[in-house]
Amino acid sequence: MSTDNRYIIAITVMLGTLIEVVDTSVANVSLPHMQGTFSSGVDEITWVVTSYLVANAVILPITGWLGNYFGRKRFYLWCLVIFTIASIGSGAAPSLTFLIVMRVIQGAAGGAMVPMSQAILLESFPKE
Repeated sequence: MSTDNRYIIAITVMLGTLIEVVDTSVANVSLPHMQGTFSSGVDEITWVVTSYLVANAVILPITGWLGNYFGRKRFYLWCLVIFTIASIGSGAAPSLTFLIVMRVIQGAAGGAMVPMSQAILLESFPKE
């Protein structure tokens, strides 16, 4: 693999990881606004954050196996696509239930992106 390709891969993977990490906490800022929009209580609206974190934690242990089974690059790209679609769905959510479902999907896809990005970087920049 040429040096230029390795750095393009690194930048791409790092941007995907950055998006996932930012999305982990970005909903916290808008919880009060969402609470008013969806006319929900504190216990209901906190599921927006909790659902993401739970799905993120559930997917982590099986990410390595899924990456080996489907291929790291393919699995990472699918996670990125699913994460993006779920992000659009979250932004256009007509109800709290729909938003929580989208956040679960986001959390699962995003949770798999971080370990896959590390594996892809390790393949791209092996120890010499």
